[in-house]
Amino acid sequence: MPYIKKYSPLYLALLFHITGVLGILFTPYKDWFVNSTPLVLLTMFILLAKTQIKLSKDYILFFLIAFVIGMATEIIGVNTGLLFGDYQYGLVLGPKIFGVPFLIGLNWFVIVFCSGSLLTQCVDLIERKLNVNIAGATSTFIVVLGGAAIATCFDFILEPVAVKLHFWSWDRGYIPLFNYGCWFIISAILLCIKMYLKKMRVNTFATSLLLIQAMFFLMLNLFL
Repeated sequence: MPYIKKYSPLYLALLFHITGVLGILFTPYKDWFVNSTPLVLLTMFILLAKTQIKLSKDYILFFLIAFVIGMATEIIGVNTGLLFGDYQYGLVLGPKIFGVPFLIGLNWFVIVFCSGSLLTQCVDLIERKLNVNIAGATSTFIVVLGGAAIATCFDFILEPVAVKLHFWSWDRGYIPLFNYGCWFIISAILLCIKMYLKKMRVNTFATSLLLIQAMFFLMLNLFL
């Protein structure tokens, strides 16, 4: 039972995403699975919080900062085109404020937090395997730039699927490179904040969730 309890968030994440791929690709209920996206995103957010060993003030503060910055930059992007490019959100992701679904702010937190967790675990692994001590500034540099690159790559995988499933659309019919540049810079800023807020334990589920979601969108990219 302790084993099942420990890994139940991982099993749930796998179940949701495998079912989602099968439902979207191979059943006549594609629209139902697509419209369930908000529920899935909220569930993954709850699982991420639940698997955090301790919900410290820094964890909560980082969520609030990531949510606000994510929403603010997206609102600027949608309404001016000065960030990301010219795009609009559809109805799938739920209620909006100034044209941006509230779930997008939450998604910014999840992607950046998981990307940072993955790089932090990589640095820890290198230190253990090579028996070296990576200095604080070097570690921060690796996590910030590497994590921002991973978050941007994740968006690269996500974008074509999101357009096909009507999460959002690009006014000129293509995804500009400017979008990915903005993703990298904003992710790097958020990761700088995350690294400054030290009192957040590494969450191994966060790494698993990022990989599961990446595989989910890769599969849809290949077969949708």
